[in-house]
Amino acid sequence: MNINQEQLTIFKTVIENGSFSAAARKLGKVPSAVSMSIAQLEIDLNINLFERSGREPTPTLQALTLYEKTEQLLIEMNQWKQQANALSTGLESSLNIVIVSELLHIHWTDYIAQLEQKFPELQINIYSAPQEDALQLLMNQSAQLALMFEREHLQSSEQFVELKRISLVPVAAWEHPLAQSEQVSFEQILQSRQIVVASRDRHIRPELLYSKKYWRTDNHHSACTMILQQLGWGVLPSDMLDENPIFKKQLKILNFSDFTPRFEYYVDLVWSRENALGAAARFLIDHIRNQRIYTK
Repeated sequence: MNINQEQLTIFKTVIENGSFSAAARKLGKVPSAVSMSIAQLEIDLNINLFERSGREPTPTLQALTLYEKTEQLLIEMNQWKQQANALSTGLESSLNIVIVSELLHIHWTDYIAQLEQKFPELQINIYSAPQEDALQLLMNQSAQLALMFEREHLQSSEQFVELKRISLVPVAAWEHPLAQSEQVSFEQILQSRQIVVASRDRHIRPELLYSKKYWRTDNHHSACTMILQQLGWGVLPSDMLDENPIFKKQLKILNFSDFTPRFEYYVDLVWSRENALGAAARFLIDHIRNQRIYTK
């Protein structure tokens, strides 16, 4: 059996248009070419697809059964061709992106949507991991791209483009004791339990830890839930509050009286120089670079 895409297209068009001649006009072919294609398809399938006793050919029950599957099959064949063409031009068969756990709150899906629009057939795999693990996934080529915090020391094989800056604010639920003070002293902070967002490894960024007592979680959403339950105070992204008006009503931004903490960080899109990047990864890198140019 040797069925090709053109035969299926002609078969589908004949059924939808009711005759060989109408299908021929639709496809820009002569009627004899359509008739010959259907006849060859019947030979290949060993099935009578049309009754030709009347004025116009009438599809048989077998033909109608096959017709139900034909459109989806043609779609899959077109997708297969698009994928093959994309691969021939350098598109990777899949793209693995790892996101540092503390950054899951940022709008990373906006970038995935850009990839989906440009490469609809690309398989994209998203993982989350602590910062050190994310970097290791890049270095051993298990992932092609990573969303990570800025690093004080870069490995020689790292390359990156700055994605965005995130601002964090210290907050507590309005009913929490710290929220009752107009200004919060360093001593008060030391003695109050802090909800710290940190990767699952044992490292906590020292500039984010102030209290002697702390609980930890690996994402801001669970931290926010615990803070709202008055289990401690914590540091949350300011855009998380801006995008959730309810949080603004339930949480108070604390005013530290004794010092000004550093609560701004840069997020980078990182890749390895030693990992050959495909078309989709390069597209995303260029997209972010262009965004930076236009927003400056």
